[in-house]
Amino acid sequence: MSTAAIPFTDLARSRHSVRKFLPEPVAPAEIRGVLEDAQAAPSNCNTQPWTVHVVSGAARDALSKELLQADEEERLSPDFTFDYADFGQGTYLDRAHHHAATLYGAMGIARSDRAARKAAARENLDFFGAPHVAFLFMPAFGDGVRAAGDIGMYAQNFLLSLTARGLGGIAQTMLGFYADTVREFLNVPADLKLLFGISFGVADESAPANGFRMERAALEQSVVLHDTPGVLGQR
Repeated sequence: MSTAAIPFTDLARSRHSVRKFLPEPVAPAEIRGVLEDAQAAPSNCNTQPWTVHVVSGAARDALSKELLQADEEERLSPDFTFDYADFGQGTYLDRAHHHAATLYGAMGIARSDRAARKAAARENLDFFGAPHVAFLFMPAFGDGVRAAGDIGMYAQNFLLSLTARGLGGIAQTMLGFYADTVREFLNVPADLKLLFGISFGVADESAPANGFRMERAALEQSVVLHDTPGVLGQR
């Protein structure tokens, strides 16, 4: 693991989602450092609305079995909706489809091979082999949007801190699909809602799933400038 300082631009642009990990655990001091970096995230009115459960070792293995069983029995219990149909027709859905095609293509899985695609998706529930997973819970404030935004900023700090330490991580929406299973296993109160989880550890760089990088849209597709010349061409 590297301890040298990394320029922020390099750090932010080199971070990527890791989908295969080595089994070796992360040192406790490194995990604490990541949590301290994440804790520095901004939040609305400084509410710091995150409650984070880090699961490792035997507890990690047992929870994975519970999640895989819940998936087999189709016991979904998401606290928040997720439906590709909500992306509408156009840009967002196109990006989601391109992401799936790129990922499965890198793994050598054909679009028509539903069994292989399902097996690949279920690897989420074994945390892609990561030795650690953090579950990010939030309170139900109003419509939840501001608290969820705060959780997002916490998660980004968490992920960037992993990258700075030579570690890898992946934010997993799928873990939130089984919120009741996770809450029951971890003895989490029902009023805390599970947004997603982050599996983390040392990336297995030899895995095909880690051998590609998703591009980002051009700034012109997401940024509108007002009296800010010279940033996007000569407009």
